[in-house]
Amino acid sequence: MHFPSAFLLAAALATSNALNILVGNDDGFGSANIREFYRLLKAAGHDAWIVAPIDNESGQGGRAVFTTEAKLTKPTEYDLVPAGAPSFGTDPHDSHIWYYNGTPAACTFFALDYVVPKFTGWKKVDLFVSGPNFGLNAGPFFYTLSGTIGATYAAVERGIPGIAYSDATAEQRSYTYINKTTPTGYPDRATIYAQASVDLVQQVIAGASNKSQLLPYGYGISVNYPFVTSFTNTSCVKPKFIQTRMTGGAQVDKAVFNETSKLFTFGNTDGPGLNTCINGDCSLPGETTVVNGPNCESSVSVFTVDYDAPSTKATAAVREGLCPLVEYEKHKVKREDAEERMRKGRYFHE
Repeated sequence: MHFPSAFLLAAALATSNALNILVGNDDGFGSANIREFYRLLKAAGHDAWIVAPIDNESGQGGRAVFTTEAKLTKPTEYDLVPAGAPSFGTDPHDSHIWYYNGTPAACTFFALDYVVPKFTGWKKVDLFVSGPNFGLNAGPFFYTLSGTIGATYAAVERGIPGIAYSDATAEQRSYTYINKTTPTGYPDRATIYAQASVDLVQQVIAGASNKSQLLPYGYGISVNYPFVTSFTNTSCVKPKFIQTRMTGGAQVDKAVFNETSKLFTFGNTDGPGLNTCINGDCSLPGETTVVNGPNCESSVSVFTVDYDAPSTKATAAVREGLCPLVEYEKHKVKREDAEERMRKGRYFHE
């Protein structure tokens, strides 16, 4: 066994810190990563339920698109549920695993407003977790694009602490193809990602100052794992966690024209608008740089869903530049003060 300390930590915390955990993703309810995460959350003593899309819904961001069909027009991924079945329901082998024919954010809302109150017996959802996704979601561009993260901040906006997990693999495979061991002697990478994800859940529980609200309202966490090599070698089989920020080394799409096909596709580019540190601790390394680096490190970025411009000199300059056309409360107060001073025979100059 390659994770003795992790499993001991999980066992020690299982009884006293068991949570009601809602598990989602954008890869579908039958994917290898989500099933391993679900299995190990339950092994750690948590009451975990999966509610996830019927198929791969990557790139949907926070779009909440609900099905308009009462029945499935095609089988779900890996033929787990046949065409003609209801557009939502449970896995044939586990009533705590639900599918819904919608986007990841829609699955979150379906879970919170239908599955949880009608079937779980929970008084509250203690934590929402998403993934681990097949593919990285590092940087601000992917924060807005990712269905994995979109499902998470949909829960965070409802006041539920949320953690989104993504990894550097691009494989989309069924939970029926999870190996107990690999040629290296280490577990399947899905198991490694899942155990690391449980470890972080346990740390969030242990480190929370308020056990009834693990993260402050509006806060979430985004995790990106490096490419685990357990299938071929041992160069990256125990990725460690590093605290990061979203900006720094991040990329965004650009349009690339193909002269032969006369069509456009996307490429990667960066830019100062994407990688300027505006909020938070600018000394933290960028998550893209960390997870793509040579040291087998996982990035852990704290985010909030408050998109307001922060209180900085740059923000103040932008607000000042909107005046006088756009009313600014700060200026309104100063103007009223100036008028009062003038009535008293005194003049106000900034």
